[in-house]
Parts: sequence; structure tokens; C-alpha cells
Amino acid sequence: MMDPDSGAKPPEGGASAAPRGEGRSSRRRKAKRNGKRRDAAPATHSGSAGSATPAGRPDAQEPTPVARKRKRRRAKSGDAARPAAGLAASALADQVHARPQAEPQSHPGKSRNRRKKNRGGRGLQGRPLTPAKAAPGVAKLPSPAAARPASPKDAKGSGGEISAPDARVEKTAYVNDLYAALDLGTNNCRLLIAQPTRPGQFRVVDAFSRIVRLGEGLSASRRLSPEAMDRAVEALRICAAKLANKPVRRMRLIATEACRSAENGEAFLARVTAETGLKLEIIDRETEARLAVSGCSSLVGREARSVVLFDIGGGSSEIAVISIGDNRSSRLANHITHWTSLPVGVVTLSERHGGRDVTPDVFAAMVAEVEGMLAGFDCPPLTFSRRQGAEDFHLIGTSGTVTTLAGVHLDLPRYDRRKVDGLWLSDAEVSAMQAKLLSWDFAGRAANPCIGPDRADLVLAGCAILEAIRRRWPSPRMRVADRGLREGLLTDMMADDGVWRRMRPRRPGSSQGGASQGAGGHEEAGARR
Repeated sequence: MMDPDSGAKPPEGGASAAPRGEGRSSRRRKAKRNGKRRDAAPATHSGSAGSATPAGRPDAQEPTPVARKRKRRRAKSGDAARPAAGLAASALADQVHARPQAEPQSHPGKSRNRRKKNRGGRGLQGRPLTPAKAAPGVAKLPSPAAARPASPKDAKGSGGEISAPDARVEKTAYVNDLYAALDLGTNNCRLLIAQPTRPGQFRVVDAFSRIVRLGEGLSASRRLSPEAMDRAVEALRICAAKLANKPVRRMRLIATEACRSAENGEAFLARVTAETGLKLEIIDRETEARLAVSGCSSLVGREARSVVLFDIGGGSSEIAVISIGDNRSSRLANHITHWTSLPVGVVTLSERHGGRDVTPDVFAAMVAEVEGMLAGFDCPPLTFSRRQGAEDFHLIGTSGTVTTLAGVHLDLPRYDRRKVDGLWLSDAEVSAMQAKLLSWDFAGRAANPCIGPDRADLVLAGCAILEAIRRRWPSPRMRVADRGLREGLLTDMMADDGVWRRMRPRRPGSSQGGASQGAGGHEEAGARR
């Protein structure tokens, strides 16, 4: 038998002279090429065909144990009609059992064909051409230490893969850890537990939201009532249980206007720590405004050059004027030029004017009160710096009032955050929704699935605050945000830990965790504002 890679003419009367089909011949040549013995020496070309026998191949007259094994395997297969399959199997057996003695030299004419045969990702010696993929969920970072050979000790606990050195593990260990943010406001108690995913985004693992009305009666007595504190403590017990059952790496728990302005706010937080183990911090108004901006940063359009973002809360309303310009920072809060915190929210305004039976005159009085507060806000008008007809300015509203308007506008059978968060509303649509709510009585508002009895006496007070803001900063469109302080807390904590910088080698389009992605910077937020 002669070597098919020798390039010489086959001897007449030999095994290769047997008649065969065209397709079978190509398969046989492929099998011989891929299964060529490693101990084959380079063929020497001479003028005659008889002298073209490879130096490293045993003579056909002197059978070797390998040749006998080839015959046994061919006889065992029993497929006399397809001799090429037997030759391929025996050649592969030779490659596994034979010790390499001489490296074959490649012929210039064969290099193109050999490259084609390596398209499957295997080298000439059978080793992979590309390194193994990293374990899912852990960002793979380029590191000089990764080029060093790993010791057997490093291969433990990674499902058969070699783990990274300790320094690299320390940098990427908490990519899959959880972060928690709790916001105890005047009207709601909210909790989010999330896991970082793609840069600037995270996936919500658990969420909780309950209306506690902690600021009920606060505007009259300047103190938190015992009933309101009991409702808040009960909700915080649920939050503490959720936090205890999750491996949370870092958390931040804040309290806002109700505890900030109440005379017994500090005493109430001491009771919370004693009964639930949670230590809440009271943040100032500027921090609250910056956190609201951080939570909604992904909802600012790329074409926007200036934005007014407002958060209508239960006891206060934060407003931030953002000027982006051409150089946009990764943290939108760095672009805040002016901000204010109005000492009025949906709870305090409805208690002063009445929230159940709101007539057009009562609504106008609410709007006038808020307009008087905005008159003291020293902020230059943005209309002078805008081009006429350009869409480089818009409003962003993050509050239960704005999300309620969006749900009523969409006529949802039940509130759906995925359809509301990121929705654009025109100025005419906002005016139409406000007029529609004003035409309903208390029972009609309570019967709407997007409002409910808990918000029926508060929604028109929120609309009055929104109307005053729209009159101060007229805009052809407004974007709805079902997010706020919790999302801002999570974004800041993850950015401070640098988890998204370490995850940057991942491809931006790769999926994380399987949660559906919304219009903003986090996935599947489980609770409504």
C-alpha cells in the first residue's frame, strides 16, 4: 500500500487500482489524510513510481501488529461494501496508539487543503484552538495572571474548569451578589433586591411595596401618629425578613420627608431598629433629588440636551433641572444645574384642600399654591436656549401620580409596569387625562383599576402639582418613569463597587438571567411606585 500524500502515481495492480465510485474515493482520501500516521516520514519524490514509498511506513510484505489490528478491525466491521470506513477507523486507531517519532513535513501544495480540514476548531495535534469559555455569570477579565499555568489547587469548585487566580476572583466574586435598597416615604414603604447584569442595568430578584401613610396627620400635628408608625413597622418587618433570607452584599435603607420633618422622627427610627433590626438613615432633600435623577438616568433620550425631572412624593416634591450638553457623563446626576424640594406632596396637599370631593375651584386653588412655591425657585427659563421645533427638551415624571395618568391613558384592565415605564405622553394627552380624572367623583376614581381606593383621594392633588410644573416648564412631551429612589440607590451602590466596569468584557447583547428588559435601566421591577 502506498502513501496518498506522496504525490506519486499508484502502482498498477495494487489495492488502489481496484474500481470504485467517485464519492467513495473522495471519502477514502479524506479518511487517509486525516488519519495519517504520525511516524510517517516525508516522502521523497523520484522519477519512477516504484521508488515513492514513504520512509516511515512498514513494507506491505512484512505485516506489523498495527497492520494485523487493521485487518481485525476491518473484518469485525463486516462492511465489505465500504472499505473506506474501515481504513478511517484504523487510521484513527494508529494515531491514538502509535508514539510519534518524526514530525511530517507539509507539502507546499497541500497547505490550502490542510487549512480547510481545520475548520472544526481542532489543531493538528488534536488540541483546541480556542480557550474554554468562562463559567456563566462570572465576568471574564483580561489579566496578566490569567496567562500563568494554573495549579491543580485552582481547579476545585468550578465544574471542571480551572478557576482564576485569587486576585482575579476577588475582583469578580461579587458580580452575582445581591444589592438592596429600601425607601420609607411619607406614603409608601418600598424595597428592591437586585443583581447587576449588563452595564448600567440590573435584574430585580425581589420587591415589596405597601402604602403605609406614615405622614398621615403630620402637616397638622408635626408628629407621626401611633397608628401610622404601627403600619410602617409592620411593613418593615416584612422587609427585614426578605433581607434576612437573601445573601445581600450591600444595602442602603433610607427615610425621607415624613421622618425628616416629624418631631418624633428619630425616636420612631430607634423603635424600628429595636423591633426589626433595620437601621434607616434620614437623607436630606438634595440627596433625595440626586437619587431620583440617578434612578431615571436611562430614560433620558440621547437627543435631549436639557431635562426637568420631578418626583412628586407624599410629603415633598423634588425637582431637578438637568443640562446635558455635548459631553454626557455616565452619571446623569453630575449634570444637575438647579434643584429644589417643595415642602408639599400628595398627602399634605390633599389634607389641606380635601382629596375626596375635588371641584374645579378646589383644583385651581391647589395649583395656585404650588405655583407660589415654584415662584421662589431661582432657575433661569430653558426656553431661551432651545431651538424652535427641536426635541432636545422634555419632562420626566417619577411618581404614583404620573404612572396613574399613564395607566388611565392606556385604559389598562390592571396596572402593568412593563407598559407604563418609559411611556411618552404628549402635552395634549396629559391635559386630557387630568380633565378626565377631575370629572370623576371619588367612587369613580376608586373603581378604576389603575387608581384604586388607596389612591383615589390623592391622585388629584398630584395632578395639581404636575399642572404647576407644566406651567413653569412647558414641554411638548413627558416621559413616564415607574422608578425612583430605590433604583437610584442600587445604581449608585453598583457603580461605586465597579461591578459594571469588571463586566465590560462581556458582549453587550448577551442575555443575563433571562429576565425581560424594560425601557429603562433595570429588568422586571416587581413593585409599583
